Parts: sequence; C-alpha cells; structure tokens
Amino acid sequence: MTDTTTTALPPADRARLFTWLQEYGVYAAVLTLLVLNVLFTPRFLDVANFRTQLVQVTPIVIVSLGMALVIGTQGIDLSVGSVMALSAAMVVLYLGYGVLPALLVALAAGAAVGAAGGSLVAYVGVQPIVATLALLVGVRGVANVLVPQLMEFRNPDLIALGSSSVAGVPIIVIIAAALTLLVAFLVRRTTFGRQVVAIGGNRTASELSGLPVKRVLLTVYMISGVLAALAGVLATARLQASDPTSLGLFIELSAITAVVVGGTPLAGGRIRVFSTVMGALLMQLLSATLIKHNLPQSWTQMVQAVIILAAVYVTRERGAR
Repeated sequence: MTDTTTTALPPADRARLFTWLQEYGVYAAVLTLLVLNVLFTPRFLDVANFRTQLVQVTPIVIVSLGMALVIGTQGIDLSVGSVMALSAAMVVLYLGYGVLPALLVALAAGAAVGAAGGSLVAYVGVQPIVATLALLVGVRGVANVLVPQLMEFRNPDLIALGSSSVAGVPIIVIIAAALTLLVAFLVRRTTFGRQVVAIGGNRTASELSGLPVKRVLLTVYMISGVLAALAGVLATARLQASDPTSLGLFIELSAITAVVVGGTPLAGGRIRVFSTVMGALLMQLLSATLIKHNLPQSWTQMVQAVIILAAVYVTRERGAR
C-alpha cells in the first residue's frame, strides 16, 4: 500500500501566492479579460467601444476613491448614491446662477452629508453602517422632494462638462484620472494619508498615540461626500437631465465591490488606490463582455458575487498570516 502525498502548497508558498493575488490579481484579471475580448468579441478594439466603457465607469471610479478612504478607516459609506441624487437636484436648481455656483452648491451639499455621517461616526459613536444607512434613506428623500421628477436642462456649459473631449479623451475621464492621482498622493505622501491608514489599522492605538482620530474620520467622510457629489454632477451633465429618483441607485455596492476586488481589506489599515480603479474597470468590462455575448444580467451578478467572495477570501487569508 503506497503513501499518498498531499497536493497542498507549503505555508510559505501559499502565503506568497495570496500576497501576489492581493497585489496583482486584479491587474491579471483585467488583462485576461481584455485578451479574451480581443480574441472573441467583435469590434472590441474600436475606439468608440473603449470610450463608452471609460465614460460608463467614470462615476463608479470617482465614488470608489472616496469609498476606499472610508473603508481604509474600517468604515463604510452607504450614502454615496443618495448624495449623487442630491447633487443632481442641487445643480439644476441653482443652474440659473451659473455653472460654477451650481457646482459649488452641489459639492457643498455632498460635503454637508459627509460631515453629518462623519460626525455620527466620530463624535456620537454610531456604527458607520447604521449612520450612513440612515443618510442613504433620508438624503434620497430630500433629493426627491427637491426634484420629484426628471428635469431636463439646456445649459451648454454643463452639457459640455459631460460630453466634451480633450484630444479625443472625454473630460469626465480626465477628471477621474486626475482625482485618482490626487487621492493616491494623499494616501501615500501626506501625513493625513498615513493617519487614515493608522486609524484603520488600530483606532485605539491611534487615539493613545495622540492622532486626531475624530477629525480625520470626519474629513474622510466629507471627502467621500464631495466625490460622490461630483460624480452626481458629472453623470447629470452627461445625461443632460437630473433624475434623483434613479441616479446613483446601488452605486454604493459597485463602489464597495471595486474597493474589495482591488485588494483593500474591509478590516481597514490599508488603501490601494490604483487597484480600486482597476477593480471598477474589471466589473465594468465583465458586465459589458457578458452583455455583448447576449448573456443575461443574472450571469453578471453571479460572476461578480464569485469574484467578491474570492477577493474577500484572499484578503482574509493574507491578513491571518
């Protein structure tokens, strides 16, 4: 009778595998999906197709950047979709004063909602999921009261913000790219970024070491609110209409998915900015690929669920080592 040999990887090799997957797994997945589309999807390499994919994913990328900061503190922000709806309502209501004042009012509304959520979390001690869930419901209601139905507009400046291009690249894509670089710099090169990561890693230790934990948490949620408001304005400009009833619905789930798939752990203490963007692109490409091959939306949802579970598993396995 022969001895059986185990096929399991040695612990050291397994740890290296999980580390590689968390660092580069999302990039490998996007590359694989691109190659498969080039081979099997007709007209995938058309410039118009790439432009469409980038434009569609832009709001998710912008919202995901703020979500990554919040999750980095071991929090969550479920109010981002409602903030998008509120900013869409505010920008059309104040458009008569000019695009810039309307944009500032919309961003200020996002900052106010973020400040409300951050205050509940940092100063009152409410759990992030509870605080932002309440805002998700309440803020959407306010937006629907302000603009109860679809409201179209014909302001050329705001329309240009959503439809114009520079050297063939849509302005909204350029804005998303610039914000990605800005958030990456904030996380990697500033004291504030290091404080955010430290608080997510161990809030109690951060308080004991004298870090301004409450102020940092408040700022993080305000940043998330402002980015969500900007995403709402850009989406409104692209659609040339404000529709608070449907704008931003479930985008909080897409943003959380992008952050998790990108390798940022839900337990906090680490923020992967560029990988978050790649996570958003992966989900967008996956959905577009299945649609182009005439597969039902339910397939997309099932595949996304598997990817999310795999990403969480990889993060937990690495964190346990």
